[in-house]
Amino acid sequence: MHILDIFERDRTTFSFEFFPPKTDSASAELFTTIAKLQELKPSFVSVTYGAGGSTRERTHDLICRIQQETKLTAISHLTCVCHTLPEMTAILDRYAESGIENILALGGDVPKNLPNYDRNRDAFQYADGLVGFIRSRTNTRDARGFGIGVAGFPEGHPSTPNRLQEMDYLKRKVDAGADYICTQLFFDNRDFYDFRERCELAGVKVPILAGIMPVTSKAGMIRMAELAAGARFPAKLLRAVERCGDDEEAVARVGVHWATEQCLDLLEHRVRGIHFYTLNRSDATRRIYENLGAKDSVTLGSLAG
Repeated sequence: MHILDIFERDRTTFSFEFFPPKTDSASAELFTTIAKLQELKPSFVSVTYGAGGSTRERTHDLICRIQQETKLTAISHLTCVCHTLPEMTAILDRYAESGIENILALGGDVPKNLPNYDRNRDAFQYADGLVGFIRSRTNTRDARGFGIGVAGFPEGHPSTPNRLQEMDYLKRKVDAGADYICTQLFFDNRDFYDFRERCELAGVKVPILAGIMPVTSKAGMIRMAELAAGARFPAKLLRAVERCGDDEEAVARVGVHWATEQCLDLLEHRVRGIHFYTLNRSDATRRIYENLGAKDSVTLGSLAG
């Protein structure tokens, strides 16, 4: 389903993000996990994208399998890094032929195994160029072309310390044709509300989805900080985690509780959507749904009033 139709249908969207495994067996296991999530009736699921060849292909294969073998709407990530124009064209053609209707367009990071990679070889240096290219594509089953999402950063983009300039860059992506914004993870809702207000001041009027990643372990917190390029953990959350000591189950309970409170507050403030970063595990997301008193995203959406 095209993302614009999803926003028309769902007053509040709920979605899950996964990353492509490195082996065939892990990929098969992940597909089973994703397929089971159909009972939660998410608005859509997305799969991240690495610039490396094997990861790139696993994203393509997983997205196409979700599209063909489940009732879920699958959104693929696509990055500027390590892509020539012919490669971009081939990727989008494949998705169009497979019935994939939506893309999350990102700048991307150079793979760690290619430290000396020359970005001048890439067709696009920044996400706004990629958005414009995707928007120009007309060989899809929908006359509107692909639905396009872009990233937003409530705590600030790691490579753009000038917060005023950061909003200019975001608006360029929206003006180039983006249909919605999905934010990086955050742990203090005040950061999200401030970001949403700054978007409004900048004239950015597309739906903004809040990115939520439950803490499930202390090691996971370190990994989150790496993924989010310095995610800000509120002192209250850190104290709660420290009180758990070496009890990882207790840490997970704290993380799920914190994320549940975030979601409740976001729903009270009429968030347009909540996007769960699952790290390929659905148990924490299911527990959040249970804590919110909902069996699926349809009933959960009614909580938004």
